[in-house]
Amino acid sequence: QLQLVESGGGLVEPGGSLRLSCAASGFTLDYYYVIGWFRQAPGKEREGVSCMSSTDTSIYYADSVKDRFTMSRDNAKKTVYLQMDSLIPEHTAVSFCAADRLWLGYSASYYFETGRNAYAYWGQGTRITVSS
Repeated sequence: QLQLVESGGGLVEPGGSLRLSCAASGFTLDYYYVIGWFRQAPGKEREGVSCMSSTDTSIYYADSVKDRFTMSRDNAKKTVYLQMDSLIPEHTAVSFCAADRLWLGYSASYYFETGRNAYAYWGQGTRITVSS
């Protein structure tokens, strides 16, 4: 059973940075998989932030976070990261990581465009508060 555990959230001042981690267990990141970060701001729908797969180096980002957020992975640690820089109060949200197997014929772009419904496995979320 694939399990995801996020960490790294907290309170940060505007302009600050946080690095979120998503530790995976129950499968090996070397296999065909896709993993994404999502955020859910208070009173809003959960929206996709970024997405990557194990089969290529492309990483997809929402327009709202380009040039601020960077997604990366460490296969040896079975961990995916989201570096968030230049945070603003509008980034206050609960962040989730999600994963699924990368099915034959599909690419990370499909999962990114499809959004939350494409993913079968979710972490519990970690809260980010940007405030002075």
